[in-house]
Amino acid sequence: MEKKTVTTAAQKRVALVAHDNMKPELTTWAVQHKEKLIKHKLMATGTTGNLLQKQLGVPVDALISGPLGGDQQLGGLIAEGKIDILIFFWDPFEPMPHDPDIKALLRVAAVWNIPIACSVSSANFLISSPLFDAPFEKQIPDYETYLKARL
Repeated sequence: MEKKTVTTAAQKRVALVAHDNMKPELTTWAVQHKEKLIKHKLMATGTTGNLLQKQLGVPVDALISGPLGGDQQLGGLIAEGKIDILIFFWDPFEPMPHDPDIKALLRVAAVWNIPIACSVSSANFLISSPLFDAPFEKQIPDYETYLKARL
């Protein structure tokens, strides 16, 4: 697949997701980084979005719950270029009935080359990067060229 260069805006569209056992960690992390996060458009899967909106006191676009299709909803938004960063605190110790959806979400995030953080440490690295608040260029699949080649 050929690639093309796109520029991600300074104001990012940040998806925040956490499995049930990880919601306290994500909420604590988000409160610690509130001043940086509120400069960006925040979205999250159902319960996580509602928790974050209460804790941060700012709008968070809440999608549907992950097990009910929210992970797939996020994957669709990533493929449409509507999410720039994924912060996903998943539980490595608890099997999830929607594990295939989670794997698909992480795959599509890798395909579309968006930064992903899966733990407090990786989220701290990501949010402390100067690129978090600045435009940056990245390579993504050139879908238009792909379609033309298939016709």
